[in-house]
Amino acid sequence: MMDPVILPFGGKTPKIHPSAFIAPGCSIIGDVEIGPDASIWYNCVIRADCNYIRIGARTNIQDGTVVHCDGDRDGTGGFPTIIGDDVLIGHMVMLHGCILKDRAFVGLGSIVMDGCVIEGDAMLAAGAMLTPGKIIPHRQLWSGRPAKYMRDLDDNAVTGMRQGVDYYVHNAKAHMGAVKAL
Repeated sequence: MMDPVILPFGGKTPKIHPSAFIAPGCSIIGDVEIGPDASIWYNCVIRADCNYIRIGARTNIQDGTVVHCDGDRDGTGGFPTIIGDDVLIGHMVMLHGCILKDRAFVGLGSIVMDGCVIEGDAMLAAGAMLTPGKIIPHRQLWSGRPAKYMRDLDDNAVTGMRQGVDYYVHNAKAHMGAVKAL
């Protein structure tokens, strides 16, 4: 099994909280900070070589996801990628220079582009593409390519997302134990 690659770049070394689960096969590069009880699943790439990436507590980034940022090409600072606490990110997602606020949800296979914001308790559906600069407001569901507003999320949907966060925190601890046992 391949250990994760934690690589300094440009004088910045990733800072990973000791309680975070970093699965084998991941690559974490440059100016990255990962918070407590976060989980970065198998074969993810988190590359902060031209700006910074922040990942909050209890956030999970599922298998095969790529997280990057946008550099400062025009003096405006570019777009870092900022992911809040309790965020659910599905398998094979592409995040680039965006902000996911606390408790946001990004469905599997989705793309979130530069300057986008997904607010708290909001959801981007599986396979959707959020084009540059779009904002998904609190408790809205967007879907499609390009993504558009579909409907408001009810209390059951929000509760389900919060239960998903708890599930991944516990599942990550089980995986961490299995990896350490190798």
